[in-house]
Amino acid sequence: MDQQHHIAILGSGNIGLALAKGLVKAGIFMPQQITLTRRNVAALSALAADGYNVTANNAEAVSSATIVVLAILPQQLNKLLDEVRPSTDAARHLFISVVSGVSCQDIRSHMGLDVQVIRAMPNTAISIGHSMTCIASDKASEANMSLVKSLFDTVGVSIQINEELMTSATALCACGIAFFLRSIRAASQGGTEIGFHAHDALKMAAQTAKGAADLLLQLASHPEQEIDKVTSPKGCTIAGLNEMEHNGFSSAMIKGIKLSAEKAGALYKAD
Repeated sequence: MDQQHHIAILGSGNIGLALAKGLVKAGIFMPQQITLTRRNVAALSALAADGYNVTANNAEAVSSATIVVLAILPQQLNKLLDEVRPSTDAARHLFISVVSGVSCQDIRSHMGLDVQVIRAMPNTAISIGHSMTCIASDKASEANMSLVKSLFDTVGVSIQINEELMTSATALCACGIAFFLRSIRAASQGGTEIGFHAHDALKMAAQTAKGAADLLLQLASHPEQEIDKVTSPKGCTIAGLNEMEHNGFSSAMIKGIKLSAEKAGALYKAD
């Protein structure tokens, strides 16, 4: 990364800190190139000791940055935009928004500035370099889109999608982390019920889930192709799968993702 770039992450909660740590771990930013903001600066003391700049002053953070990441809750956005508007230079700043349900135009309209905005929806696996990140914009330059994609490619896998699909991406990829973790937790509880110690069952379930995902990603296979390889007539695998389906396993997952998408789309209300 160009040493002249400085990134300000406004709202250093779970996703903001995961992004900061992921970018540093990938070697594309030094801690000194990142400013983290939070109302309770004391909560960032460990990050300050590691060399990150920390402050409660969002406007000050924007003034010293070229890239600004909005990593706050939707209901906090308008107040934050009002706060940083005087420090924003539309010709110099690139805004990256990870705020659910907020369009690029929403941000420009509220600020009254023609600033370049790119939406990104990573998930918390960014902290270990395995995020699935969707990026989109309505009119950002190709150079800025490439820049943002290059940032997120170093901390996982990123794809560019149409902006109208970003709320859906929130449900499938960001909320999806929790959905798959809950599935692994359920599998480990099943393992405990059939005789394994809890810590062993969790490790076995997590590694099995990782292997299943890698089969699809590395072989470019379809889930049903891989399922067919482990289901035999009158076998134990098909019996278990059918029992899960009778109890609504797939339907519950689909309904949960749809409801999360609906909820994500209604979190922000423009003033």
